[in-house]
Amino acid sequence: MSNQSLAENVNELNQLILQGQVLEAFEKFYDQEVVMQDNEADLRIGKDVCRSYEEAFVNGLTAFRGAAVKQVMISDNLAVVEWDFDYTHKDWGDRKYTQLAVQRWNDEGKIVNEKFYYNT
Repeated sequence: MSNQSLAENVNELNQLILQGQVLEAFEKFYDQEVVMQDNEADLRIGKDVCRSYEEAFVNGLTAFRGAAVKQVMISDNLAVVEWDFDYTHKDWGDRKYTQLAVQRWNDEGKIVNEKFYYNT
């Protein structure tokens, strides 16, 4: 995938997330064999397992005060997105933090690996 195509996909993904369409973005841009991880937590392997985690996150939100993309870096099927988040979750309480999402994309325009780095 060219860097330009990757940048377009990353931008569309980010815009969907910013519009609150997290699950729609997940369906469109994540590969069936995706592997996801938060910091050093256990790997989530496969789209079905990862979807369940995403659904639990979205369904657990009790207040969403904002999200912003601070920086995007694109190179050779790799994207790094720096996010600021501010929300309340029923299981985690008030959260306000910066997160790096490191995404590896395949040539078909799908994320095959994503790792999130943030302070808890």
